[in-house]
Amino acid sequence: MKLATFTHGGATRIGVVVEDSIVDLAAAGTDLPREMIAFLEAGPRALDRAAGAAKNSVHRIALASVKLEAPIGRPPEFLAIGLNYADHVEETKMKRPEFPLFFNKQSSCVTGPGDPIHLPRASSALDYEGELGFVIGKRCRHVSRDRAHEVIAGYVIVNDVSVRDWQRRSPTMTLGKSFDTHGPIGPWIVTPDEIGDPHKLDLKTFVNGEQRQHSNTKNLIFDCFAQIETLSTVFTLLPGTIVSTGTPGGVAAAMNPPKWLNAGDVVRIEIEKIGKLENKVIDEPAGTDKI
Repeated sequence: MKLATFTHGGATRIGVVVEDSIVDLAAAGTDLPREMIAFLEAGPRALDRAAGAAKNSVHRIALASVKLEAPIGRPPEFLAIGLNYADHVEETKMKRPEFPLFFNKQSSCVTGPGDPIHLPRASSALDYEGELGFVIGKRCRHVSRDRAHEVIAGYVIVNDVSVRDWQRRSPTMTLGKSFDTHGPIGPWIVTPDEIGDPHKLDLKTFVNGEQRQHSNTKNLIFDCFAQIETLSTVFTLLPGTIVSTGTPGGVAAAMNPPKWLNAGDVVRIEIEKIGKLENKVIDEPAGTDKI
């Protein structure tokens, strides 16, 4: 299934995408939660009821008439990993990691498909990173690699937008990865049964139609399941947690000269079996001042 959060008629709720329409689970009378994290917490029974509604419901809305939101607006944890493709390691001229290099993206950076990415006032070194993300579906700890697939609710596309000069100022990288609007995710969560092996997915990133990145998730240094094993050894993973699995070579920072993102640029990331995530860069609006 493709599980989406959407706004229609002034209300935001969740649904199942079926071809060019979305099944409104609230209107279908399924008595399911209207918010994605609560839906994931409801477990397999909720998934089964949603699947049944998707097959039988007449409560469909044309996909073109809704606004797709970030599938999870405020994940309890938003984690990412650095230097996880060999070609990206090579282009950065850094050493291949012997242990996963995890960092946090603050959950307030999350934004949805079609929403703008802000070119911040504080920097012009704005970069894209097309990545496969996975969503944790159940509360878990100490998950072995061979059972890691059991805790994944599905997969999303992530743009790990990075402000490179701020990223380099701190060894944790969190500041340069967490500016508001710098965590586009979407367009929906695709459940594992539709993905199959998550380590055989083609990934491409385009800027204004120009291909900048092209790889396959088979090239991950630490794959999705290894990442879950490592993270869950340290702390409890919660339903709705997003883990972004790293970007391949082709980032703007590695070009000579760097081809930073500018206002007006459109970034599109495509991942096989998931779809596309597209966002336009705009200058940070004056209205972001909040005290």
